[in-house]
Amino acid sequence: MERPAYLSKYLLDWELLDVIVGGRSALDSKFFVGPMVNQEQVNRFLAGYGLEPQDPIIRAELFGNFQEALQFIKRYFLKEGNPEGLDLKIPNSIYMVTDVADLFVMATGGSDKPHEERLWAEIVLKVMHTILHTDKDLRSSYFSTIQQQIFDRFYKLIWRDDNDNLFLGEKGSENVVPLIDFVTKSKKSRESVIIKLLHKAENVAEELFDRVGVRIITKDRIDTLRAVRVLIENNVIIPHNIKPSRSINTMIDIDKFKDIHKSLVKMALRNNLDEDAFRQAVNKEIMECLKYTDDGDRNKHSLSNYQAIQFTCRQLIKYKNPFLKEFKGVRKMATEIGEDDPLAKRILNMDLSLISRDVRFFYPFEVQIMDEAANKVNTEGEASHAEYKKSQVRSAMKRVFWALLKHKNIELD
Repeated sequence: MERPAYLSKYLLDWELLDVIVGGRSALDSKFFVGPMVNQEQVNRFLAGYGLEPQDPIIRAELFGNFQEALQFIKRYFLKEGNPEGLDLKIPNSIYMVTDVADLFVMATGGSDKPHEERLWAEIVLKVMHTILHTDKDLRSSYFSTIQQQIFDRFYKLIWRDDNDNLFLGEKGSENVVPLIDFVTKSKKSRESVIIKLLHKAENVAEELFDRVGVRIITKDRIDTLRAVRVLIENNVIIPHNIKPSRSINTMIDIDKFKDIHKSLVKMALRNNLDEDAFRQAVNKEIMECLKYTDDGDRNKHSLSNYQAIQFTCRQLIKYKNPFLKEFKGVRKMATEIGEDDPLAKRILNMDLSLISRDVRFFYPFEVQIMDEAANKVNTEGEASHAEYKKSQVRSAMKRVFWALLKHKNIELD
C-alpha cells in the first residue's frame, strides 16, 4: 500500500521533542546535532545558534574552542591526563580537522568516517558547546564588581575583638554570633565552570548559582540559626530574593526543633536560667533534631554525610561604566579646542545615549552555614572537596561519553 503524501507532515523527531518539551538535555539525546552533509547546512545551523559563520574572527574563535575542547578532554576524561579517566585515545582524524564545519559533518554521519569517529566528533562538539556558554556569559566581565559588592555586605558584619575572637553581627550590638571562621569563595576556575556545566542538565553558564559564595562556621549548632537571623536583621540577605529551590538544610530538622524550642523558652522563663545554662540545654536538644534528607533537588555530588544550611540569594549589582567618565573628559577637551577642529567637532557630535551608563542586574550568591562539628565531618573522608570534584568529573565523563561507551561496551561503576 502506498503511503499517503500528507503523512510526511506528521512525522515527529521524538529525540528533539524530548529536549524541547520534555526537559531532557541535548547532551543526553541520541544525536547531539541533526544530520549535516555539507558546509551550507553547517553554516545555517551556526547562524541559528547565534554565530556568524562567514566572519573570519568567529571561525578563528570556534577553532580555538575546538583546540581547547581537545585539551580539556585529554586532561579530565582520558588516562593520559587523569589516572581515573578512560583508557581511550582521540582518533587521529579528529586532530586532522582544520575547519570546524568538517567536525559537524563528521559528527552527524555526513562523511564516510567510521561510526566510532562520528561519536568522537560529537563528544568534542559537546565540550565546545559548553565552552561557548562559559565564554558568552555577559556578566562575567563584571565579576570583580559583583564580588566586591556582595562580599562588602558581609565584611561590614565580620569583626574581631581585642582577643582576636571572630564575630558576626553589628559591633556593639547584643545580638552577635561567635565564629570559628568566615570564608569567601574565590572565583571558580574556567575549567571548574566547564566541568560543572557538563554535568548539569541545564548546561548554561547563567544557571550557575555558586560562582560567588561565603561559608560561615559557628561554634555550635544553635548559632547556625542565629547567624541566619543576624544576616536577615542586617539586610545582608533579603528573604524575597531567595531562590527557594536552592535552599538545602542537612543540619537541623526545623519542624521538630520548633516544638522543642518553645518548651525550652518556657523552661528558661520558669527557672530563670542564665544564658550559658540556656545555651547548654538548647544545644543538647538540637542535636536530637538532626536532619536526614533524601531531597531529590539536592546536588547529587554533595555526598550524603555533608552537613550544612545552604541557600542562594540574589543581590542587585550596580555597575558604573568607567569608559563614560573617561569619554566625558575627552568631550571637555574637545569643547576647549572648539568645533573648528574636525576631530573635536566629531567627538562633540557623538551621541552619548549610545554609551551605557549604569548597568543593574541581579546576581546569585550562595551562603553555607555550619557549626564546627559539621565542618569537621565535611572536610574529612567521603565528604571532602576532592571527593566532590571527582564525583563531578565522573558524572560529566559519563554524560559526554555515554554513546561511545555503549558502542564499545564499556561499563563504568
